[in-house]
Amino acid sequence: MTVRINLEIGKKKVNAIAVDYPGWCRSGKSEEDAIENLLSYAPRYRAAVPSILLEDAERYTIAERLQGSASSDFGGPSIESESDTLSVDGSELDDLCVLLTDCWNAFDDAIALAQGKELRKGPRGGGRDLYKMIDHILEAEKAYLRRISFSFKVDKEEDRRAHLERMKNEAIVAFRTAVLELSKVSV
Repeated sequence: MTVRINLEIGKKKVNAIAVDYPGWCRSGKSEEDAIENLLSYAPRYRAAVPSILLEDAERYTIAERLQGSASSDFGGPSIESESDTLSVDGSELDDLCVLLTDCWNAFDDAIALAQGKELRKGPRGGGRDLYKMIDHILEAEKAYLRRISFSFKVDKEEDRRAHLERMKNEAIVAFRTAVLELSKVSV
């Protein structure tokens, strides 16, 4: 298997992003470090996302090199690549929705494992408490949804778990709607 990798090159860090495996990305101080970190995470990605057919990641090719941003230097991929603009057909959309559901399930499992535990603060511990990490993910998801012209309404009375469940369901609907709208435009 050959992993296609996009490199998002910031001033301080490089993000290596697996083109065909959404969510699989790692950063490093150099291109080589970022690629090595990405490939070393293949077993963890495979375990977290069981719907992905990921063989041993031993070979790779660089698909694109992208000029990064300030977000890149914090390890957050933020630059749209050419592959991000390609059309998605119905079967691919179904696969991506299964993948997204697997990612949400992995996140739910991580939350359950962390419940009631004192998480280490700082760069190796996440730097936040559990609820701040959940809020961070929710804010990131809202930003992603805005990119496809979908507005997620926050209910201040709703607890985080209900908020998260509602966002997951609405995200799937939003992705499906966005793909259908794009397919109407390209016909």
